[in-house]
Amino acid sequence: MHTHAYLTPFERGNGNQTTSWADCVAWYERLAADFPTVLRFSQIGESDNGVPLHAGLVTADGVFDRERLKADGRCVFFNNNGIHPGEPEGIDGCMALVRDFCTQPQRLAALGATVFLFIPVYNVDGCLNRNTSSRVNQLGPESFGFRANGCNLDLNRDFVKCDSLAAQVFNRFFADWDPDVMVDTHTSNGADYQYTMTLIHTQSDKLGAPLGTFLRDEMVPAIYQDMQHRGWPTSPYVHPVKDTPDDGITHMLDAPRFSTGYAALHHTIGFMPESHMLKPFADRYSAMRALVESVLAFTVTHAKQIPALRRQARLAAMRRGKWPVLWRIDESRPTPTRFRGFKAVYSPSKLGNYTRLSYDRTQPWEKDIACFERCVEQVVVDAPRAYLVPRAWQAVIERLQWNGVVLRRLQADQAMQVRAYRILSVVSRQLPYEGRIFHDAVEVAAEFVAYGARAGDCLVDLDQPRARYAVETLEPQAHDSFFRWGFFNSVLEKKERYSDYVFEDTALEMLQDEPALQARFDQWKLAHPELLADQSAVLDFIFSAGRRHEEPGWMRYPVMGLMDRHL
Repeated sequence: MHTHAYLTPFERGNGNQTTSWADCVAWYERLAADFPTVLRFSQIGESDNGVPLHAGLVTADGVFDRERLKADGRCVFFNNNGIHPGEPEGIDGCMALVRDFCTQPQRLAALGATVFLFIPVYNVDGCLNRNTSSRVNQLGPESFGFRANGCNLDLNRDFVKCDSLAAQVFNRFFADWDPDVMVDTHTSNGADYQYTMTLIHTQSDKLGAPLGTFLRDEMVPAIYQDMQHRGWPTSPYVHPVKDTPDDGITHMLDAPRFSTGYAALHHTIGFMPESHMLKPFADRYSAMRALVESVLAFTVTHAKQIPALRRQARLAAMRRGKWPVLWRIDESRPTPTRFRGFKAVYSPSKLGNYTRLSYDRTQPWEKDIACFERCVEQVVVDAPRAYLVPRAWQAVIERLQWNGVVLRRLQADQAMQVRAYRILSVVSRQLPYEGRIFHDAVEVAAEFVAYGARAGDCLVDLDQPRARYAVETLEPQAHDSFFRWGFFNSVLEKKERYSDYVFEDTALEMLQDEPALQARFDQWKLAHPELLADQSAVLDFIFSAGRRHEEPGWMRYPVMGLMDRHL
């Protein structure tokens, strides 16, 4: 059969149209029925609105059984599309690429043993919510989907907290297939410049050596060179240090809430290509397809090396004694990067009394700018032998299981020595962020205490392949830990209160009985003399700092670490 028999909606249109969800699914179902030895296409779950969520699989030899493919050690390339359906060029490009696998034997054979795994439209709720104008600064297509899902959540912030059904399906799907390389397609929204394609990749320092070194020194340069050869010169994602790219750009610190950061939790190399919003949709489509094919070609060429590096990374993680859980961009190590931009122009606004920025496309420039792409460790913790997660925190246990983390249930009550964290301070956002009050800063102090674990509590041994996911979600100071996303907010609330007229006398007794409390109260009075006239402030301090009415769960992080190496 010929390619023209399976033209995609984009190819049938005027170069400024994208497929709808219904047409996309029907098109893949027809293709899978006509090419059953090349393509397997099926439903993997449902969205929050109850809309089917699909995935597809292409292999050159017609083997589709996941367990057999994994047992054979086949390299898995994963193309995720439509996480933001208003950025749809990846959706259309994937359709054409899969069609070509089916209709062009030579192209299919070039896959070799590599598995091509894809989700055609991840945010199906948003894809059904079609409009013409929600992408405020984007040039085409004529109509497209909406960024958020049925619960108004951005799925590219939901990979760890999993508040959406789609993310829960994705977590299980990703853990089951364990892809070696992922490309998650997007469109940018920012500065103007000459490039149609820019690229975010998993931060190499966070990914760690030797896998991260391979990504930084071999894979990324090869992709940039290949994209230049394909006619689509590519720049690192343009995140300006100041107002414009002229002053330099910086790598996005891809926390696990984002697809590339989530991939890193599984030692997967992740790419987030961002085509430029102000380029014609047809150009963005072509550049996106070229980028996916470029990364795929490199993956196929290195189909044995990449999985081997990932296995090496996992073995190292299983034996790690210290874990970096918080990172920052290293501003001391800029990399000179050749960049093609447009002249930035500042002029008086016609709307108000301020100066506005614009870019003059008649004045292009090319020069070296600073690119800050390296990261350094900011917080490093001692790795426990295992974490103890009390069974009461079921939402956390579920997310660990969705991601393939192996848990051991205690069969009987057990006394043990544990490292426990006391929460010293939390800085939280005043407004909700993706449906939750996110904690931007967390300070903890570790102490070693005796704890009575109960039957049904879960042990998470770190001598397992999913150790990294466990550490970076269970350590409260980590970028996107479950604590930061508010899964443990109830421990920040003191449950009992007092009546001031009664507690006034009790407070005096506590100061007499607890010399340490008296000392802390004296320091507090020196530091806050203005509060001595506030009865609530005085009594609150004594009530909270004293031991007599101490609540064991208050300001105690409930996940504990077992430091004993001989469990």
